[in-house]
Amino acid sequence: MTGPRAPRWRRGLAIVTTALVAAAFAIAFRASLGVAVRALGGDDLVAMIAHARWWQRIALPIAGGLAVAGIAYVARSFREGAGVGFVMEAIVLGRIRVPVSRSIAQAVSSWIAIASGMSLGREGPLIQAGAAAGEAARRILKIDDTTARVVIAAGVAAGFAAAYNAPIAAVLFVVEIVTGVLVLEAVVPVLFASAIATVAMRLAIGDTPLYGTRSFGARGIGELLAFASLGLVAAPLGVLFLRGLGIAVEQWRRIPMPWRPACGAAACGAILVVLPEVAGNGFEPLSWLLDGRVALGLVAWLLVAKPLATAASVGAGNPGGVFTPTLLLGGCAGTLYGALLQAIIGDPIGPLGAYALVGMAAALAATTHAPLTATVLACELSGDWALVLPLIVACAFAAGIARRLYIDSVYTAELTKRGLRWRLTLDGRRVVQDQHHVVDVV
Repeated sequence: MTGPRAPRWRRGLAIVTTALVAAAFAIAFRASLGVAVRALGGDDLVAMIAHARWWQRIALPIAGGLAVAGIAYVARSFREGAGVGFVMEAIVLGRIRVPVSRSIAQAVSSWIAIASGMSLGREGPLIQAGAAAGEAARRILKIDDTTARVVIAAGVAAGFAAAYNAPIAAVLFVVEIVTGVLVLEAVVPVLFASAIATVAMRLAIGDTPLYGTRSFGARGIGELLAFASLGLVAAPLGVLFLRGLGIAVEQWRRIPMPWRPACGAAACGAILVVLPEVAGNGFEPLSWLLDGRVALGLVAWLLVAKPLATAASVGAGNPGGVFTPTLLLGGCAGTLYGALLQAIIGDPIGPLGAYALVGMAAALAATTHAPLTATVLACELSGDWALVLPLIVACAFAAGIARRLYIDSVYTAELTKRGLRWRLTLDGRRVVQDQHHVVDVV
């Protein structure tokens, strides 16, 4: 609704409620996924797929794809607008609303797709759910449109923070990727929402960093230069991944609904038959990479197979994120890069896990064009703030070069396909709908 600003108490209640709902959803999403995986015979998703027979590794994703298609058929009358790109448009331009029913259907579909072993991230539905919680607060508490945009942004931060147990990176995600501008009126509520969601998650699952506590650090200027060069490797890798996702979407559109998600799931399942480690978002193999306990041959196969499985899953219309799969892609590249340096130099250059951590952050910076978010997220995921300087340099290189190679990020590419050219300049955000219509959002 438009009109006078909502009272302060109503705005505060909307932000707190949105953060708590986003956190509760994330807790329920993770807990129920764990129950389902254990019921299917594994301690985690990769173990579940690894213990399954070869035909089950194909049949389970296909069943998940058919279920996703069924939900899409039921939800076909819902208002369009799922995805982080749509949420960005709702927050920045304020001319559209986040559809709550569609977001719920998207979250259920994503849960099914992930539980069936497809190569998808969990952050997408959690961010979407946070935005939907903000939209619900708008309707229930009858807050004005301006306040609602801030509340939805707070919901996005809460969803991100709950997904990764990373409150600072969640705030940077909103500022650097979603809004693109630093506005105190929005930042303060986002900070509160991120903190509330993180506290709720830590009360439920503990306060240990998502990938355990690490203490890699950097040893001297030589290693700093080695880490920085990793950004040069991650940039083209991230761009190649983005272009591959775009091509996959276009190719899978040739297959009509409702069979498309199941066909993509079958392609992912075929990869799972040979390499079950590509199942899910990549959390398990990433943990192994940071521990330095993955054979280099397997790392090389994951570097090839993970993007193919993710492109098949996402490109065919199975809902889910690519955030964590991107981290695994970068972790594999960083590990192989570190091993190559060690072979060339002939002396130990530090733990390969450190190169995996820098690589995962650099790849994320390359695909999101958000070096600050990527840097801080890597520190919060590992607890290793001593590595922040190499992370900053590598992520800066990766983001800067990637933007020259490919103007769109993983999120603005989604908007570009809908006819919105989404650009950030020193003059503010520019949204170009066509060559005659330019909107400046400062």
